[in-house]
Amino acid sequence: MCRWFAYLSTTEPCLLEDVLILPDHAIAKQVHDRFLPYLFHYEPDEDGRATRREMSLRNSPYNLDGLGVVWYSTARAEFGERAGPRPVSYKALRQPQADPVLHSLCAGTAARAVFAHIRAASPGPGGAVAEGNCHPFAFGRHALMHNGALAHYPRIARALALEMSAPAHGMVRGTTDSEALAALVFTYLEEAAGPRAWEGRHPLGEVKRCVERAIGTVLRLQREEMARMGEEVEASSVNVAVTDGEQLLAVRFRNHATEHPPSLYLSTRAGVALNRKFPGHPDRAGVDNGVRNLKTEEEHGRHIIVASEPTTYKEEDWELIGKNECVMVGQDMVVRSAPVEVEV
Repeated sequence: MCRWFAYLSTTEPCLLEDVLILPDHAIAKQVHDRFLPYLFHYEPDEDGRATRREMSLRNSPYNLDGLGVVWYSTARAEFGERAGPRPVSYKALRQPQADPVLHSLCAGTAARAVFAHIRAASPGPGGAVAEGNCHPFAFGRHALMHNGALAHYPRIARALALEMSAPAHGMVRGTTDSEALAALVFTYLEEAAGPRAWEGRHPLGEVKRCVERAIGTVLRLQREEMARMGEEVEASSVNVAVTDGEQLLAVRFRNHATEHPPSLYLSTRAGVALNRKFPGHPDRAGVDNGVRNLKTEEEHGRHIIVASEPTTYKEEDWELIGKNECVMVGQDMVVRSAPVEVEV
């Protein structure tokens, strides 16, 4: 499965190099390394070996099939062309540690909202290794990224496309199940809020309902198709994040009674160690990020990080998001959790 990282703050920009490149366990280095605290303890199987097999299956050790970064800029708003922050994208098929363009962008870019994703392509015709299949996917001012797989996607792809609005379908550029899921989410947002609703900001409760409805549609189409074929339905994993640059919604979901989704963690404290202006270090105690500290720890703005794996060494700064749980953070930067309401 893929790995992703999301950062959001209404007041505290992060330097992309600090959060995505430099830490020992930055997402740029999660191509082949894993750091999964708590995953054994929060949802253990009766057989410990079964838990380890699931961790290996849904947190694959190799993510070699492309990278993508979205950060939010107010440049268009400052020139009177758009309202609010807008996503800027960079995607490539190079390995992140060997991509000089990525490193240059990250060294010179700060933002209050950042999505980053490294891809492990799903098998089958929809999983082609191509830039157009790299996450995150931008729809207007929104961006969405996914870790997991929609089971039987080649068999339901046509039916899923028929569920999309024409404008949402027209924005699909690749062949992945993830981008199809994104188009379905924004189709339902259009139904709720009007044409091209992805250009505006919407209540997180509405976005949550659209994500849940999209997942529910996928599960329904799977059941219908596999019943027609006389075969059993396999479970799907949907770890998804959506942002408009000022709000964030993240879901960790798998429709199986005992199997677990891929890992997903959150932190409201790790951003201090991931910012060279402040004391602390992402990898070790007793040292600081920068040559000198420009601010105290107490001056750091409220923020949230949601990531497939922790990017700092302090396990106590991170918590594992529960199975079939949704996390929402609005402009007030208050973290709210709710169950994912999908019939499984």
